[in-house]
Amino acid sequence: MQTSLNIQISSAAADKVQSFMDDHGAGEGAGLRVAVLPGGCSGFQYGLNIEDTPEEDDEIFDLQNGIRLFVDPFSAQYLEGVQIDYVTTMMGSGFTFNNPAAAGGCGCGSSFTV
Repeated sequence: MQTSLNIQISSAAADKVQSFMDDHGAGEGAGLRVAVLPGGCSGFQYGLNIEDTPEEDDEIFDLQNGIRLFVDPFSAQYLEGVQIDYVTTMMGSGFTFNNPAAAGGCGCGSSFTV
C-alpha cells in the first residue's frame, strides 16, 4: 500500500543506506524501515533498520534516489515532512532527522516530542 507521506532522504543518507544493504547482501525487495518508537529522553525516538521484506500493514515508498522505505501505520503519523540525512562531524558520523512537526528534542538528536 502506498499513500502520500512526504518523507525525504538526502543523497548522503541514501548512499550510506545502499552501502549497508550491499554489505549485508540485502535482496532486491529489501528496504529501509523508518520507525518512530516510544522512548528516548523526549518521548519518542527514531529507528532505522534494513529489512528484506515489508510487513503486511506497512506503507512502502520508492524514493527517487532508489531507496525503498517501509513505514508502519503508527510511525507514519509522526513522519510527515521528515528529512533524513547522514552527517560526518568531528564528533562522529550518523543519521540525523529534521522533523518539522517536532515540538522539542534533546541533545542526542534522535529523540523528540510532538
